[in-house]
Amino acid sequence: MKRPWKAREKRLLQTSLTLDFLLFNFFLFLLVAIVYIIINLDVVDFRISDQVVDPDLNVEAHVYVTELENEWLSGSSDETNNTEIQRLKDSGGWIEVLDADRRVIRYIGDKQDTFTQYSEAELYAGLENRNEQLYYYSISPLSTEGAAKYVLLKIPRDLVSVRINDNQLITNLKHPLSFYIMIGIGLVLLLIFVYSYWVARRIKKPLSILSLGLTQMIQGNYSTRMSISAEREFVQIGETFNYMADVIENTSAEKRYAEESKQRLIVDLSHDLKTPITSIQGYAQALVEGRGEDKDRQQRYLGYIYNKSVQVARMIQNMLELLKVDSPDFRMHIQQREIGEFVREIMADTYGEIEQNHFGLHVLVPDEEIYARYDPELLSRVIQNMITNALSYNPRGTELRVELIPLDNHVVIEVADTGVGIPQELWATIFDPFVRGDEARTGTGGTGLGLAIARRNTEKMGGRLTLSQRGRETTVFTIQIPK
Repeated sequence: MKRPWKAREKRLLQTSLTLDFLLFNFFLFLLVAIVYIIINLDVVDFRISDQVVDPDLNVEAHVYVTELENEWLSGSSDETNNTEIQRLKDSGGWIEVLDADRRVIRYIGDKQDTFTQYSEAELYAGLENRNEQLYYYSISPLSTEGAAKYVLLKIPRDLVSVRINDNQLITNLKHPLSFYIMIGIGLVLLLIFVYSYWVARRIKKPLSILSLGLTQMIQGNYSTRMSISAEREFVQIGETFNYMADVIENTSAEKRYAEESKQRLIVDLSHDLKTPITSIQGYAQALVEGRGEDKDRQQRYLGYIYNKSVQVARMIQNMLELLKVDSPDFRMHIQQREIGEFVREIMADTYGEIEQNHFGLHVLVPDEEIYARYDPELLSRVIQNMITNALSYNPRGTELRVELIPLDNHVVIEVADTGVGIPQELWATIFDPFVRGDEARTGTGGTGLGLAIARRNTEKMGGRLTLSQRGRETTVFTIQIPK
């Protein structure tokens, strides 16, 4: 059995709003009917007018302003010649002259209260002239030069009484009062119905746009964007939706890129591993078959096998190190440490390899102590990767410079060489672990992960690693570490 009234959560928004407005109309009609009955029973107008004891007494302050201004212009201060002021004084009222700060600087008549200065709240309350007040208030501005700015008139409240006029409200209408009331009710109901329908349509339109956008997003169309021209709340929902769509689209693109990059990495590593492993198998098979009769050939074959196995181990080690740095469980030990002696120790450890490759070395480290925030293991790996990169891809006689430069907010370590340099077209991807151009492949057996590991380590410490060239130095790696 279907219920005629569905639960509010299951009704359409337009239906809910229409029912709500119909209920509102019902109560409005009921209220109008009650008012109609009351008006038919008793329709009376109460007209209120002020009546003072002296009918000729002026109760508006501006009437006295002109006479006071004329008095001050003529230089006369004889208030007895002023009929209006004298009548006011005879009635028990008085005039106060106020300055810009509402301070009483002069009064005319018999002042019966103790006010010497008024606040804005006190002045506004008095000008309301409520029945419970002791005095009737009226104020007017002054245009004379000097400190006087306002004229405040005060009359005892008991001199002002209320008279009731019992005239009927409607006496000359062509139609009965009920006719006009029914016309008014009909117009109000028509207006409410039109307004209800218009509001429902106005709300339904942006909701339809939102519903369509969400449907397209569910179907996988992450490029969906919406433009809503409506109230602020709907605009904010549309902007939030667009932002969410941007995030989802970018995340999806990054995920696809990562998957493709990992696939390329597997292909590259497979290619690089296949060559040394094939060589190892070939030389090992030659030894097994006894083709290395003399000792020199056997030793040479064993040397080939050893070198290729070292190359394979280095590839695997680089891959594991890259994965370790990206792991969320990886813990760093970043502290503020002295970095000058640290750089000297690294260069001392690598000096033998540099000398073996016949490189010229220039280490420039200031004598004073320099402190920075870094992880010794990560930074050591970064500098060593830069040096290894220079030794692997440059000929003998290359000049290598390692310099420590202290700045205000960070420390710079430059590793530069005068070698063959890196092709300009590779600069955009040289730090990318998943993109390796054919120009990067050499016979050294490099995995293309050294620079990627170096940049990841630097960024993990809150620093930056950039590539540039300067004069004779064709390759300049700049490591920035915060202090």
